Amino acid sequence: MSANEQQNAVSSKVDFLDAAFIRNPYPVYAEARKQDPVTRILLPNGEFAWVVTTFEDVTAVLTDARFATSLSHEKALLEDVPPHKAIVYRNLSSVDPADHRRLRRLVQKAFTPRMVEGLRGRIEDIASGLIDRIEEKGEMKLIDDFAFPLPINVICEMLGVPSEDQNLFREWSDTIMEGVHHPELAEKSDQTLIDFVEYLKRLVARKRSDLRDDLISELIRVEDQGDTLTEHELYAMVFVLIVAGHETTVNLIGNGILALLEHPDQKELLQNNPELIRSAIEEILRYDGPVEVTNARWATEDLILQGKHIKKGDMVFTALSSANRDQLLFPEPDRFDITRDVNNHLAFGKGVHFCLGAPLARLEGEIAISMLLRRLPNLRLKTDRGNMDWRRGMIIRGLKEIPLLF
Repeated sequence: MSANEQQNAVSSKVDFLDAAFIRNPYPVYAEARKQDPVTRILLPNGEFAWVVTTFEDVTAVLTDARFATSLSHEKALLEDVPPHKAIVYRNLSSVDPADHRRLRRLVQKAFTPRMVEGLRGRIEDIASGLIDRIEEKGEMKLIDDFAFPLPINVICEMLGVPSEDQNLFREWSDTIMEGVHHPELAEKSDQTLIDFVEYLKRLVARKRSDLRDDLISELIRVEDQGDTLTEHELYAMVFVLIVAGHETTVNLIGNGILALLEHPDQKELLQNNPELIRSAIEEILRYDGPVEVTNARWATEDLILQGKHIKKGDMVFTALSSANRDQLLFPEPDRFDITRDVNNHLAFGKGVHFCLGAPLARLEGEIAISMLLRRLPNLRLKTDRGNMDWRRGMIIRGLKEIPLLF
């Protein structure tokens, strides 16, 4: 094999569909960081892509303008993309810097730490009410009973979305997230996007006739004032706020509770020292964060990364889960330690696309985990890790369900 063929060889180890990898990708990532830090893989849909695994390289890609988050440089701003695709290609998480700054500015104030802190009381009320419902049962399904309804209630209230529609969002979000680069799910995912857009059209139409004090009404006012927010961008904004507004927190809570229950010394330490909750949340985000791999980037020019020739147009993924276990940044990276002093993880990304909802996810995670441990102090797993199913898909890392006893 020539040097060029060797450097572009496809890795057989990073397989996002492999059940063993999904359960525990960290040993594979550790080997990749040492042996092949910029790994070429074959995606399930037949496309080739690069996966970047070290903290240094992930940071570099996320902050380098030569890696575009959309195909606008190839596809003339994607103006002819159908509406159901536009909410994916033209949303806040997938447009390039100029459009991103414009769109982010329209919702930024709703997610500042100060504004988010004002939601603390309401988040505590929702969390407490959810525990009230199951407290006498002695057992719970963490995702169904708590981790999903908490953030979806919060984001729906912020947006002004009817509470009775919440389960629709879970089903749609699961289908869309699992369908990324999975050809066997493409048709179902496509139909889900169409259904989502039709729902948003009806919702926005109702809002237009009855504007209130909520985020969707505010976005409609902005659109009506001609502040460069198109109809499709409005749908895309609401779409990404609904999906990202609950997915991160659902899996932060789920992965966090799992980590604490599998490390009883850390659970006991947190219960005895509740003031450690903030550092505990940061360690959960680092140790087993809710976002495994970021949305794709595309190289806008030929370049060299870790000796690999990345060609213009190549697809590149950054593995946040791998970067957050990089031994060069985090001593004993596979150790779960809620007192870890230096924890500059990348769980919320880096650069212009740093997660808008990070302050909200952190607050929801702090309240949720603190309240669960305080009100259900004997919380424990009903089954072991091997009997639980992880969600498929490259982007979101989390369990479908976590059965608990208390």
